[in-house]
Amino acid sequence: MNTTFFASVAATGFVVAFLHAALPTHWLPFVLVSRAQKWTTGRTLGVTLLAGLGHVGLTIVLGLAVVAAGLAAQPHLGDSFHWVVGALMAALGVFYLVKGRHKHATMETGRKFASDRAAITALVVLLTLSPCEAFLPYYLAGMEHGVAGFLTLSAVLLTATSAGMLIFTGLSLAGFNRLGLARLEQYEELILGGALILIGAAVAFLKT
Repeated sequence: MNTTFFASVAATGFVVAFLHAALPTHWLPFVLVSRAQKWTTGRTLGVTLLAGLGHVGLTIVLGLAVVAAGLAAQPHLGDSFHWVVGALMAALGVFYLVKGRHKHATMETGRKFASDRAAITALVVLLTLSPCEAFLPYYLAGMEHGVAGFLTLSAVLLTATSAGMLIFTGLSLAGFNRLGLARLEQYEELILGGALILIGAAVAFLKT
């Protein structure tokens, strides 16, 4: 995989991760709990960042597992490996497109916790245990760039996710409550599916 194509993979991954972080499930619970617990803006953003780090951390661990599986399979697949990777990404993209047509999302309202520690723990655990699975195929697509590629993609994931969560949490706390982002949630799978299909096709048909 050449450097230019890897850059396009990283750029697309950034967009996917940022859009994923813009979903209300990644910032609205922090705003609601913040109001219930009467937190300051600084504390709310701090908790948001902490939860985001857990979210990214688990995604990176899963990404490492995906790369390890890819490295184990590559010797057996030879020159057809990039076709397999591209097909898997495209298949996952199709899955997201189909899933997006049947999505019915629910969201929990602000709840008063007995203590700030309980509130923080609940928020961090909730987000940590829901990794950004849509980003995992990007690790596989960038596998041939080795450790440097893995670290670059992890930095992209961390930057995009943290920026998205902090920006939209901050905007909501500042009173920008009519951003219309709730509508974005119903199109998440369609956006992710389309991006995965495009990158999958590129991995399959572009020479490394």
